[in-house]
Amino acid sequence: MLKRTLGVTALVFVMFFTTSGGAYSLEGLVAAAGPGLALLMLAVLPFVYSLPEALIVAELASAMPEEGGYYRWVRRAWGPFWGFQNGWITWLYSLVDMAIYPVLFNTYLSWFVPGLSSNGHWYVSLVLIWTAALINLFGAYRVGEFSIGSGIFVLGGFVALAVVAMPPALHATHAPWTPFLPPGTSVSATLAVALSTALWNYIGWDNASTVQGEVKDATFTYPKALAFAVPLVTLSYLIPMLPTLAATGFSQWKEGAWPAIAVATGGRYGPFIAAWIAIAGMVSATALMNALLMTYSRIPLAVATDGLLPRWLAVTDGRGTPRRAVVVSAIAYSVFALLPYSRLVVADVLLYSCALILEFSALLKLRRSEPGLRGAFRINARWGTVFAMAVLPTLVLLAVVGLSILDGDLALPSLLGSAVGIALGPLFYYFLTRRRGA
Repeated sequence: MLKRTLGVTALVFVMFFTTSGGAYSLEGLVAAAGPGLALLMLAVLPFVYSLPEALIVAELASAMPEEGGYYRWVRRAWGPFWGFQNGWITWLYSLVDMAIYPVLFNTYLSWFVPGLSSNGHWYVSLVLIWTAALINLFGAYRVGEFSIGSGIFVLGGFVALAVVAMPPALHATHAPWTPFLPPGTSVSATLAVALSTALWNYIGWDNASTVQGEVKDATFTYPKALAFAVPLVTLSYLIPMLPTLAATGFSQWKEGAWPAIAVATGGRYGPFIAAWIAIAGMVSATALMNALLMTYSRIPLAVATDGLLPRWLAVTDGRGTPRRAVVVSAIAYSVFALLPYSRLVVADVLLYSCALILEFSALLKLRRSEPGLRGAFRINARWGTVFAMAVLPTLVLLAVVGLSILDGDLALPSLLGSAVGIALGPLFYYFLTRRRGA
């Protein structure tokens, strides 16, 4: 039986790690898009994307505080077929998403252990996945505790860097948004990568909804946690980036460069903060894997509860932990960690977009079909306004996918693989329902 052990603070940091994990990967964003465009994307997206999504998710989560989260919302609005498609697409998305965090871990491990072989990287990836699985086996409460401790450590490193990099400690040499674009490029040439990478750092506000059966007073707690998590994530990007961009040259920004940036801007504290941030990068990757493994494993749990997957996946232990769903999920991620990936971020956004559009449509449908369905939080607006709120982030998502296809950033194998995976959803649903009816 599930146990409600996650409070507001734990849920805030679980959201932090199911959405962000800190300013890691933003070095690559600056290198590809330029300081000005990168900062513009990071400042604008919270208003045109994160806030509308967070409000929509808050209303759905408050009205239906059930284990399985978004899978339950879509199922209630559109029926079991579309609920299954939402869960299936999310599972596909998770396979791509979870392949990114071992890469992040190895990027910052290389600060201490340069030249690690490809086999070494894979072994490290397996250790990371199964460390997260082990923490998960102790239950949602332990995942929440680990997320709080990891979040404080990660944020502390970037706050320390921002403090020592601020004038007059080192004196800014230029405005942080200059150059606006990389020399010799144009907005059209860099917009796709800028928007996709920046958006990837803001997607996932619905992820933690899958554990709402393990949240204390969930109808109040989820909206309250979102109110803290959205500004926390936004500030976690802008606070370290503004002073360090002002105190460094554009050429110093590249993927995995935060420790080197700390050395360059931290003065006598630079080497210490560089080590802190490199260690925090590995902690962040572990916490990301840990929190996301918890949230993603609840989808097979919920689908199994509905009888579409083997019932043994829905069994919980004395702590209320779905151990079998966690282990099966960890095995799947271990297998996919073997596969070579390219353009992971854009493929991630593509699959997530498909699932999220179903969730937005679920709110619009339920507003019409069940006007009395409400929890502690409800968007104080008419249906037309809510529709506009759903359209705005949807347009952002579609723009990212469209620009990436036109720009060539969404590689054809990734596009075809995503399309084939999505198309398999109805076939699996047909097979599973026939099996259940047999």
